[in-house]
Amino acid sequence: VQLQASGGGLVQAGGSLRLSCAASGRNFMSYHMGWFRQVSGKEREFVAAIDGRGRNAWYEDSLEGRFTISRDNVKNTVYLQMDTLEPGDTAVYYCAAVGTATALSMGVTLPHLYTSWGPGTLVTVSS
Repeated sequence: VQLQASGGGLVQAGGSLRLSCAASGRNFMSYHMGWFRQVSGKEREFVAAIDGRGRNAWYEDSLEGRFTISRDNVKNTVYLQMDTLEPGDTAVYYCAAVGTATALSMGVTLPHLYTSWGPGTLVTVSS
């Protein structure tokens, strides 16, 4: 599956953004989808993930309540709604796909398990 993220930009602290990740290819529902973020010089960190049918979601503990992941399997798109943004949320955000079998056996938080990555979209939160 090929991925293309969009929706990043500059926002003031306290504002909101919604990121989108469009997938091309077959069997979109056979993938768990994840969002990660990375700041220059730091490791890529898990943000959120969602299962193939959109019934279960997982979040990095500190982000739950501010960020919401969802997916539209008709549009082959996964979303990340980000509310009450903070300067510490500034990063390049990546969407990624991992096969359901791998996700069920290994979990969804480890970047190296994901087999497809989009090119990333920059989110900048000003204070």
